[in-house]
Amino acid sequence: MTILQTSLPYDPLAPKPLPGIQPGSMNEWLHCDEAFAAQMQRRAALLAERRADVLALHPDAKPAAQELLELVLHQTYPDCSDKVTRPDGQKVDIDRSRPLDTLCHLVQEDFCILQKHGDEHVLTGAILCFPASWRLSEKFMRPLIDIHIPVASYDTNIARRVQRLFDGIQPDRPLWRFNALWYEDAELHQPRSASEPREKKDPGKTQYLRSERQTLLRLPETRAAVFSIHTYVLAAQHVLKMENPA
Repeated sequence: MTILQTSLPYDPLAPKPLPGIQPGSMNEWLHCDEAFAAQMQRRAALLAERRADVLALHPDAKPAAQELLELVLHQTYPDCSDKVTRPDGQKVDIDRSRPLDTLCHLVQEDFCILQKHGDEHVLTGAILCFPASWRLSEKFMRPLIDIHIPVASYDTNIARRVQRLFDGIQPDRPLWRFNALWYEDAELHQPRSASEPREKKDPGKTQYLRSERQTLLRLPETRAAVFSIHTYVLAAQHVLKMENPA
C-alpha cells in the first residue's frame, strides 16, 4: 500500500544551509497528519516483522526511553492512565517496561536517543521504522560524526557545529529542521547500508518527494537528547502545486 500525504506544514524546497536549525515550541513538537492511520499500521507491521531492524535500546538508555515515553504521553494523551485511544480510534496499552515499543504505537514520529559519552553524543536507543537510506544496526552505539557518514555535506566543520548544538539543547525548547529527498519509491521503510552507492536523484525524474521534519529536545531528568523524525512523502505533482500555486 502506498502511503502519501498531500501537503506539508512548511516549504520543503526552501534552501537552508546546514544544519538549518530553527527554534520551535512544545505545542509543535509532534505532528499528526492525514496519513496517521496508514503510517501507524505500517509501523506496527514493521515492529512485528522486522523488530531487530527498527528497534534498538542499550540497557543504560532505558531510563531515558521511559522518560521520553512519559513526555510523549503528556504532550499527546495528557489524561491517559494505562490505555489510550489514538486519533484513528485504535486503543493502545501503555507498557512502561517496553517504552520504545509503546512509542511506536502512539505517534507517527521515529525517535533516536543520544547520550553524552565523553565529548560526543552516542546513539543509545531508537525506534526507527522509516529510515531514509540508513540502517539502525550500523549506527547504534556510534557517535554523531559516524551517524552522519556518508552524507557528503556533513564535514568536520559541520560536525563540530552540530556537536555544539547538541550540547546546547534545552528541555521544553525544541529545535527543528527539515530535509527534502527525491525518491522513485514511496515506501516508508528505506534502509540502506553505508557501503551501498548513493546516486543523487533528479527532481524532474522522480515520482516522490520525501521530507523529514526533524526535532531536537533535551530530556530534563536523564539529560538525554532526543532526535525525532516525522516522515512526509508526497507525489511530485503535489510538490509542483506548492511551488506554483494557481
